[in-house]
Amino acid sequence: MNVEIPPHVRDSVLQFGAGAPYALKVLAGQLADDPEMGRPSTLPGILTVVIDGDLFEDCPALAVGYIREPDRIEIRYVNRAPVSKAAANVESQGQGDSNDGQPAGSGLDEVVERQIADAWQRITHWLQHNAPDSHAALRPGASPEILASLEHDLGISIPADLRAWWSLTAGDDGVGGSGCLPGNQALMPLDGVADFYRQQMDAQAHQDTLNDRRTEDDRVTVWNAAWIPVVSYGVADRTSGLYLDAETGYLGRWSRYNEGPGDELDTLATYLESVADMLEAPALATRDKPGLVGGALVWGSRLDPAREDRWQPLAS
Repeated sequence: MNVEIPPHVRDSVLQFGAGAPYALKVLAGQLADDPEMGRPSTLPGILTVVIDGDLFEDCPALAVGYIREPDRIEIRYVNRAPVSKAAANVESQGQGDSNDGQPAGSGLDEVVERQIADAWQRITHWLQHNAPDSHAALRPGASPEILASLEHDLGISIPADLRAWWSLTAGDDGVGGSGCLPGNQALMPLDGVADFYRQQMDAQAHQDTLNDRRTEDDRVTVWNAAWIPVVSYGVADRTSGLYLDAETGYLGRWSRYNEGPGDELDTLATYLESVADMLEAPALATRDKPGLVGGALVWGSRLDPAREDRWQPLAS
C-alpha cells in the first residue's frame, strides 16, 4: 500500500517538535502494512490514528487524519492530540466500537471544544472590559437546530471546533463596518456563510466546465467543497477572508486578488489563542497591533485614515 504525505503536511508537522517528522514516517510504514488501523472521524471519509508521543523523543501525542483508497493512502492532516486521551485512543485503534458507546473521536472533540471556549472567553472578557462597543456587536450563539440546518445547507459536517465557536457567537455585526478580529475582519453571520458558500460552489462549477477544455496545468480552482467560510474582510466585505478546511482542520485564505495563504498554518484554536494573546500582551503582538477608537477594538494593519488621529494603541 502506497502512503502519500503531501508537502504541506510535511511542513506543518515540523511545528510539533524535531521528532514529529520521524514519528509520522514510522506511522506511514505502519499504515502501509495495516491500512485499517485508524478509526472513523467526524469528517466524512477521514480515518484518524493517534501517534503515542511517549514512543518518540521530542514529539507530543498527535492525531493524524487520512483517507484510504484501494491502492493508496493519503495523510490529510496532523494535529496535536490531548495527552490525557492519547493512550486510550491508541489502545482502541482498529477496534470497531468506541468506548462507552461514544462516537469515534468524541474525546478529541471535547478537548477542542474546551480550547475554543477558553480562548473565546479570554477575548470576550477583554472586549467587555476594554471595548464594549465591539463586545455589544457580537451576535448570540447559534442553537444546535440552527447549526443542523446550516450543515444541511452546506452538505458537509461542521467540524467540532467551528461548531463550538458558532455555539458561542454566531456572527459579528461590527463597529463602523469593521469586525473585532485581526485586520479588522469579522466573524461571518451564518446566513452569510451559506450564501457565500453557494456562490463559491457555483463559481467552481462554472470553472469545472471550463476546466474540461483546459490542460492540467491551466485548470482553475476557486473553491473546494470542504472549505467553510468563517471570517470575512469586513462586516459586509467579502473580497477576502478565511475559510476552515473541514478535511484538514486548518484555516486558509480566499481572495479575489490572489493574495497568498499567509505564513502560518492555523487551526481555529491556535488562531483564537493568538488573538487572545495579542490583546492581553500587546507588546508581544507580531501579526497585528491592537488599539482602541473610543469603545471599539481597531487593529493597526487596516486603520482607517479618518480614525487615525483617534486611534490609541494598547499599552504594553
